[in-house]
Amino acid sequence: MENEVGRVRLYGMRIVFLLTFIGLAPSAWQEIIIPTETWEPFYGVAVSFWAALSLLALVGFLYPLKMLPLLLLQLLYKLVWLLGVGLPLWQQGLLEGAAKDLAFANGLGVVLDALVIPWLYVAKKYIYKPVW
Repeated sequence: MENEVGRVRLYGMRIVFLLTFIGLAPSAWQEIIIPTETWEPFYGVAVSFWAALSLLALVGFLYPLKMLPLLLLQLLYKLVWLLGVGLPLWQQGLLEGAAKDLAFANGLGVVLDALVIPWLYVAKKYIYKPVW
């Protein structure tokens, strides 16, 4: 199956997985290991998700095609955030500070994910392949 995806694309996927790990692991794991306060439940869900995503990104660095669904999840959650949170804030003129930084990071992430995901492989493997 790796022959179906070019070497450049595989290295691109590895780079995105590595960037995901570098971007998430330090802050997420620091929050978990040395919490500065009691978390609100939804904040705890977010930090836990980012910590788990950071570890799975390391696996994706080693096995990019096996962890391809993780890139699809990453693309979709960032796109959902941009459309469901970032766009309404921008339309109301409230996209500033941390929200503006998140919009930039998520927008960049969507672009990078979309560039490195092997879309023909995704179509063959997940869409056109019979389930049974």
